[in-house]
Amino acid sequence: MLQGILYEEGSAWLFLLVTALMGGWAAWMAARAIARGWRPFWHCALALLLVAGAVRFIHFALFDGTLLSLHYYAVDAIVVMIVGAVGFRVTRTRQMTSQYRWLYEKTSPLTWRARPAGTQH
Repeated sequence: MLQGILYEEGSAWLFLLVTALMGGWAAWMAARAIARGWRPFWHCALALLLVAGAVRFIHFALFDGTLLSLHYYAVDAIVVMIVGAVGFRVTRTRQMTSQYRWLYEKTSPLTWRARPAGTQH
């Protein structure tokens, strides 16, 4: 049912391996590196579009996928962007709450808030 919509190869495992696992790992690492350099998220978004292009090339070169397919590039880009955005936010949350621990506290793996007055260390 999802074949043709999410992936063009004969197996969903190839989609999961290349796009989700390999592309997701590359997206996480690229987003983490950009966040650690204190760059804004739009830098990350541009890098992740390039990662999505690399994922599309792997589908093409190794598994006979279509290289210049806007549909499948968009699918790869969406998966890569989601993983990359989470990686960027996790890294930025860690940065804000460890380097400025007297100002901010972690509320979840993706968010932080200002410490209430009187609780600064």
